[in-house]
Amino acid sequence: MDEINLRNYAYLGDAVWELFIRKKTIFLTNNAKKLHQLTTNLVKTHFQSELLHFLEKYLTEEEQEIARRARNLPIPVGRKHIQTEYRQATAFEALIGLWYTNNQPRYNEIIKLLETKLK
Repeated sequence: MDEINLRNYAYLGDAVWELFIRKKTIFLTNNAKKLHQLTTNLVKTHFQSELLHFLEKYLTEEEQEIARRARNLPIPVGRKHIQTEYRQATAFEALIGLWYTNNQPRYNEIIKLLETKLK
């Protein structure tokens, strides 16, 4: 397995999570404004931070270490005001990207867990 930078896993995880959410929200409304609002509420930093907190008890030691390392990545200057949430969201996205790339069964397992939080 080629080693991918944690920031790149987070970058991919952001896209994978948003696509997952969009696939869910398109069935909820035909109104573009409402659709955008539903989607952004589920992909925003605060919600991703909450999801990581929810997942913590299900993470392996290796996954906890990856989340810790991703939380410690340098923060872009514009994000400093929400530093804690941004770091948590980055860790969440890094895990999503890692699972999606390297472990589809684990990704699917986590997605099923997370779907319980979306209802």
